[in-house]
Amino acid sequence: MLLFLSCKRDDVIEPIAAVDNPEVPLLIPPGFPAMNSSVNANKPTLYGVALGEKLFNEERFSEDNTISCASCHQPSHAFADQHTKAVGVYGRVGLRNVPPIQNMAFMTFYNWDGNILQLEKQPLVPIITHEEMNSSILEVVGKIGGDADYKELFTKAFGDEQITPDRIYKSITQYAYTLVSANSKYDRVKRNEGESFSAIEAEGYQIFQEKCASCHATALFTDQSFRNVGFPLNPNRDEVGRARVTGDPDDYMRFRVPSLRNIEYTAPYGSFGQFPTLKAVLDYFDKGVLAADNLDPMLKENENRISLTEQEKQAIITFLNTLSDHTFVGK
Repeated sequence: MLLFLSCKRDDVIEPIAAVDNPEVPLLIPPGFPAMNSSVNANKPTLYGVALGEKLFNEERFSEDNTISCASCHQPSHAFADQHTKAVGVYGRVGLRNVPPIQNMAFMTFYNWDGNILQLEKQPLVPIITHEEMNSSILEVVGKIGGDADYKELFTKAFGDEQITPDRIYKSITQYAYTLVSANSKYDRVKRNEGESFSAIEAEGYQIFQEKCASCHATALFTDQSFRNVGFPLNPNRDEVGRARVTGDPDDYMRFRVPSLRNIEYTAPYGSFGQFPTLKAVLDYFDKGVLAADNLDPMLKENENRISLTEQEKQAIITFLNTLSDHTFVGK
């Protein structure tokens, strides 16, 4: 006897309807370098970015459900914060100052020592770091796996509701790629949009070009090189700068030159927040930096200092404030 099984309508699995998930265009602002090649393999999409932003603010990434990416990377501080060094779960303090994450699509190296070359590999680092989130990616997936909102967003972004580590990393990075800051007064002046520098801003710009722009070059205001500029040493013995990545003693205490965009909002300054203000940074350069065999040649050639008058310092700071993108930081 043949047995025929009939399928009721309720038993039929309907295919998920295709969702329009357009690519989010990333425009290269005037003067900016080319994008990191990784962007082409993970181009931001409408729902990929939305998912990434939600994950960026997800406190369940941390062991005790209190710390998200946004806890340290705060929009109002150009996605940095006001601590000297990063503060994670249970008040644990990290090794270094939190860097801003603006214009990441155009960077070649990430973090103070350039240990990350592909931004998609960065989100796991704080998740597993003892002083930051002290968790694991599998624990994160387990926590958010039953969340209906996430299921919907993963489906819209990737075609099905499966939550995987790779999709988490990709979507967070897509969001980070969209964090482009290029609408400061400096930018509008350079684009001839009807604004001009004040007398002291123009003076500061000229001094900056003479004494600072060799390192803080390009429209990113960093040449993305690694340099020892003789800043005070981090008392933590684990800190060796770029040498932590390369193993080369000549890279001892070399750090990636930070971008100066939105620097008005990213105090304190230095790899472990050595300087509370920009004035303190300039005073330090003026008085003389720590000597070192691998000290940057520009400083060695000038008796380990950058000579500045008080008027020049104020003019430089006034110019640096023109790099503030108020729309980007929401102020």
